Amino acid sequence: MTFELGDNQYGKAETRLVRVDRGGERHRVTDLNVTTTLAGDLTATHLTGDNAGVLPTDTQKNTVYAFARDGVGEIEAFALRLAKHFVDRNAQIHRARVKVEQYGWEPIPATGHSFSRAAGTRTASVTYDGTTAWVVSGVQDLTVMNTTGSEFHGFPRDRYTTLQETSDRILATAVTAHWRHSGSGRVDWGPSFTGARDRLLTAFAATYSLSLQQTLYSMGQHVLSGDEGLAEVRLSLPNKHHFLVDLEPFGLDNPNEVYFAADRPYGLIEGTVKRSEAPDPGLAWW
Repeated sequence: MTFELGDNQYGKAETRLVRVDRGGERHRVTDLNVTTTLAGDLTATHLTGDNAGVLPTDTQKNTVYAFARDGVGEIEAFALRLAKHFVDRNAQIHRARVKVEQYGWEPIPATGHSFSRAAGTRTASVTYDGTTAWVVSGVQDLTVMNTTGSEFHGFPRDRYTTLQETSDRILATAVTAHWRHSGSGRVDWGPSFTGARDRLLTAFAATYSLSLQQTLYSMGQHVLSGDEGLAEVRLSLPNKHHFLVDLEPFGLDNPNEVYFAADRPYGLIEGTVKRSEAPDPGLAWW
């Protein structure tokens, strides 16, 4: 019986970084969670414990902090800097992936140094192999709700089906979306992200929904249609169910006003919308 080493990688997960830019009367806060992952010629450390090619994960963490000293900027650009550094400076590393979560802070107008946490988390993921870089932007935990304009009916029924059809329901979800840039031309990362997020919200609000799947596809179409530099978008939409409360035992009616917001279980709708001509990068980019 013989064995061989398969795909492998290693890195430093969830390096927390907060940078405060103090120039001017109003401070700016950049709050990040950075994960670095490296892959390459690492057979020796797995088979014999020879660590000559293993850049310590502690070094990866320190590199994140050191690079932040010069400024972070847009998280896609920051991730690109890190990924290229790890591959270009270490011959044994053939691929780096850097994932960044950015927690937004909005200024409180009373002072120049007070903030409140913003809704949703901006994300970026960069994969670099020494020649090509794939950049994915996104957002997660962006919670949205339509109080009407949603139906759900016409589904198959069997002996276990108890769900009633509805022509008017609350539709709520916490959006996680990742969109891949095509890689052609320079990107102004900030406006690109803001535009994609705004189109997500516009599509959610404007789509008269007969299913959350229909809403997902509409959101994906809107993200791509507004930016020719985007190749595809992957969405994950948990259905945050709101059920009408039966008030009849108390002698009361309930004209679609009082709901129970269920925590779990929940439906989970996922899908990818892509341009028909978009090339497949051949990697699990999300």
